[in-house]
Amino acid sequence: MARSKIDLRNPIFHDDNAAREYLETVLWPHGPVCPRCGVLGDRITKMTGKSLRPGVYNCKDCRKPFSVTVGTVMERSHIPLSKWVLATRLMAASKKGMSAHQLHRMLDTSYEAAWFLFHRLREAADDIGATGPLGGGGKIVESDEAYIGGREANKHKSKRKIKGGHAGKMPVVALVERGGRTKSFHVANVTAANLRSIMVKHIDRKSSLMTDERRDYIELGREFARHERVSHGQEEYVRGDAHTNTVEGHFALLKRGVYGTFHNISEAHLSRYLAEFDFRANTRDLNDGERAAALLAGAKGKRLLYRQPN
Repeated sequence: MARSKIDLRNPIFHDDNAAREYLETVLWPHGPVCPRCGVLGDRITKMTGKSLRPGVYNCKDCRKPFSVTVGTVMERSHIPLSKWVLATRLMAASKKGMSAHQLHRMLDTSYEAAWFLFHRLREAADDIGATGPLGGGGKIVESDEAYIGGREANKHKSKRKIKGGHAGKMPVVALVERGGRTKSFHVANVTAANLRSIMVKHIDRKSSLMTDERRDYIELGREFARHERVSHGQEEYVRGDAHTNTVEGHFALLKRGVYGTFHNISEAHLSRYLAEFDFRANTRDLNDGERAAALLAGAKGKRLLYRQPN
């Protein structure tokens, strides 16, 4: 599908009222809905008056005012809504991601505001808990692991932690349904127990599982309808429909984003970056405008605070 270009003359990118009206069409396709009690229709009235800002509604049931941003990642943000909408479009259109430094230069805002904005949008992109298992009915699911971050040997001596293997890198496990969805997870260590806890929860047992020759997959594979392994160590990459090329392609794009765009990712926020790349993979059949609208729709019910309560 052809990409839709960003027309900066569009009022939703520079007029806050136009951006708010656009958000209302995305988040409230059937009219205003109270974010507290879920009431809609004639139980909602639009409030007017010189002392009120535009876009405020009142719920007759809970008797509290609200706007389209209440209960979303944009609630109580001092960043103009037009900049939220533009940042959403830029994230949706950037195949390898966009850094907060790039965003703060483009939006003429502080780096801290750009960083805050992008991380809230990454939270909106996260649909791990909102979708069912991958595969099922004989569909093929690929599983693989990758390690994100710099090598210990390349770090200054004072910053090295441990030696050997993938020390210092952050392990990531990804599941990809061919022609379907992608789900990625940051794990403390890649072990049989950690792999099983992810796979049995997020892959339908009736699926065909494709992996590499890692030993941890041998026992796991017996829990699925079919399990095929390819031996990369023996330069075997494809055998019939047995391969892990799809999930490796996803990792290749993720790593290009890390090395070429972000350069450094904190372990505390890695899961949000994974959600961003998973979201673009899962909306690959949409154009940029449709993908941006889907990202905004994911902001509903995900209000974040600077300091989340325990």
